Amino acid sequence: MGKFIKWGLLALSLAVLATGWWLGLAWAPPDREMGDVQRIMYVHVPLQWAAMVAMFVNFVAAVSYMFKASWKLDATAEASAEVGLVLGTAGMITGAIWGRPTWGVYWSWDPRLTSQAIMLVAYTGYLVLRRFVEDPEKRATWSSVVAIIGAINLPIVWFSVRWWRSLHQVQSTPKTVDPEMTLALRVSAFGMLFITVWFLVARYRQALAERQAEVALPDAVPSDLAAASGANSSRVA
Repeated sequence: MGKFIKWGLLALSLAVLATGWWLGLAWAPPDREMGDVQRIMYVHVPLQWAAMVAMFVNFVAAVSYMFKASWKLDATAEASAEVGLVLGTAGMITGAIWGRPTWGVYWSWDPRLTSQAIMLVAYTGYLVLRRFVEDPEKRATWSSVVAIIGAINLPIVWFSVRWWRSLHQVQSTPKTVDPEMTLALRVSAFGMLFITVWFLVARYRQALAERQAEVALPDAVPSDLAAASGANSSRVA
């Protein structure tokens, strides 16, 4: 029954996303200036939004871990960083594809693109750090510090198009676009969000199982797992 629900939720999320993409590709009108090229927006923008959500979850989990050490928080941070990096990379690739016919180039050292690239490099470094530190407690603490520092770039990416002169357009609002475009984008965004949550939960469970297997002694684990096993444990330094 559990597997049925798990895969059923994924299928439902994919169906919502497919509906949003169909609305964007076949139902919503083309852009007045870019024409049909603009339709990649229904893929690119949800990817970027979902990546930002996942990376914000990573930041919250990292800050929370610094206040209360927990393997659950560490697993959440790891899972959200991986999912966010994949989504952000896909978002940058689709953005480059969109940029070629509209800007004339795949890449420009534009404030939005540059800050996005720095953000992806930062989260890549975060995951590399986790692979190189063997001690689970040091890994969790050090990677939390890196995650908090890396999160400084999140608002920079979002507001870069407003703070500096940029090739990238400023974020649109429902008042500035056709209602049919708004609906297609919202459905696509919700579909992408549902899929993101599904992968976050799946990767979190895997990461938590890895932490449990990695820590051999009950008194070496944070309080949440020690309580679950019925043993006394001390707080992780």
